[in-house]
Amino acid sequence: MKKYIMIFLILASFVRADTVFAEPKPTILEPRKILFSIKSADKEEISHVLSAANNVLKFYGPENVKMRIVAYYHGIKALLKSEVETAKRVSALMQLDVEFVACGNTMRTKNIKEEALIEDVEIVTAGIVEMTERVKEGWIYIAP
Repeated sequence: MKKYIMIFLILASFVRADTVFAEPKPTILEPRKILFSIKSADKEEISHVLSAANNVLKFYGPENVKMRIVAYYHGIKALLKSEVETAKRVSALMQLDVEFVACGNTMRTKNIKEEALIEDVEIVTAGIVEMTERVKEGWIYIAP
């Protein structure tokens, strides 16, 4: 019996499933269009979204991905200059052409001025509407 278990374990170690790309495969001309949202001020949740975005970029290669991350409600915290550690991560992702979007409605409600945001963050009227329109255009919404 032990012999069979050992053989099974050895064979199982050789079995590996690679992700198979759907057609058309992602390319510079036809990148995967991926949309994330940040709606919580919880540091772990913000970190999780940024890590998930980074993992997607690593897998596909930044040249094969078009990515937008929309921050609204309490998640707007992720785009504030005053959140220094998070701002560093956001800026690093921006260097890989990830677009960050702030909800204008949330900014008005929370009395956040544009100057408080990390440089190059785009402001839209409503974050939820932004997400709706991108999904309608064929973007893939991921909620990690």
